[in-house]
Amino acid sequence: MEMARRYGEGPLLLKDISEKQDISLQYLEHLISPLVKAGIVKTTRGFKGGVWLARPPADIKLSETLRILEGDNFPVECVSNPGACGRSRTCAARDIWDEMKQAMYGVLESTTFEDLVKRQEIKDRQSKCENYEV
Repeated sequence: MEMARRYGEGPLLLKDISEKQDISLQYLEHLISPLVKAGIVKTTRGFKGGVWLARPPADIKLSETLRILEGDNFPVECVSNPGACGRSRTCAARDIWDEMKQAMYGVLESTTFEDLVKRQEIKDRQSKCENYEV
């Protein structure tokens, strides 16, 4: 989110992202590595070093980053791997889990980081308005 918000402004320090997004630095460091490896994030070391998005936020879908960070796994193994259970073809519960996965990925596939930034800006404005109410 923070890299998308500040896209084009140059590298950001992980420490600053951690503070702004209220994410532990250790956890953030864990997330960045696969994103760098996948080419979503670029990084540089040294003075004025940091991390930044390799592509415009409008070109990065949330589904892409989720797959990079979490894989294609779903809470029920048989949804991603029907061979894991001999009942997969005849199980109504698996059908529901599969529909949930399709719905979730549909939302993530149709949402970019630019969309997420716009949503956050709306929330920030609403929050400021609520703080001024008497």
